[in-house]
Parts: sequence; structure tokens; C-alpha cells
Amino acid sequence: MLMRTKSYQDFEVNLKIKLAFLWASLTFCYLYCDYFELYVPHKAAGLVSGTNLLDSPVKLLMASALLTIPCLMVCLSILLRPSVNRWLNIIFGIFFTGFLLIIAVTSVTPWRYFYVFFALIESIISSLIVYYAWNWSEN
Repeated sequence: MLMRTKSYQDFEVNLKIKLAFLWASLTFCYLYCDYFELYVPHKAAGLVSGTNLLDSPVKLLMASALLTIPCLMVCLSILLRPSVNRWLNIIFGIFFTGFLLIIAVTSVTPWRYFYVFFALIESIISSLIVYYAWNWSEN
């Protein structure tokens, strides 16, 4: 019997597109993690009563500003000049990697294992952002 091997065509993906997709993946993980958090006992009750972590307008604004960064980096990774783009990806990538690792370490409880899982995945994604941006060639 003759075996055929298929050869799939591949092409080089532009680095800006890779970075945009990594930021999009990071954002999706944030969204799903926050959605799954609603299933933690008493979380929904805290949202209704206003006794959750984001229990003031200032805290809600700060959290919004923090989570806007990955959302904006999706389009900024495509639109910005390479020099600015590279440094923003490195700076925000390092920041979010550290932030997510702190969340992973401080969230280890049975009802937060999903949170640790997402934080580890997100830190891998943000580390890849730093890696790709750091190794961005000048050609």
C-alpha cells in the first residue's frame, strides 16, 4: 500500500499580527475567568449587595483602566510604529506577567483553582508577548 504524505502550506505571520492575536487571547482569558468567577459561592450575592472587591466607583474605574490596556493593545499592536510598538509590548507584557503571577500565587484555594489556572495561562501568553517584542528585528 502506498502512503501519501500531505504537505501543508505555511506562511510567515507578521509580528504585529502575532502580538495582536496574543493580546486578544489574553483578553479572552480575562473575560472567561471573570465570567467563571460568577459561579463561586456568594459572588453573585456580593455583586447584588455591592460588597464585592470593586465596591466603589474609584476601584471600578481603576479595574476598568487596568483591563483596558490589553484590549487597546490588540489594535495598537497593529497601528503603532515598530519602535513604540515594541516598547509598549515589552513594558505592558512584563507588567501583566508579574501581575498575573502574583494573582496565581495569592489565589490558591479550592474555589479559586480555576483562577490560578487562568492566571498561569495568561502569564504564559504575556511572556510570549514580551519574548516576541524583545526579539523584534529592525529589518
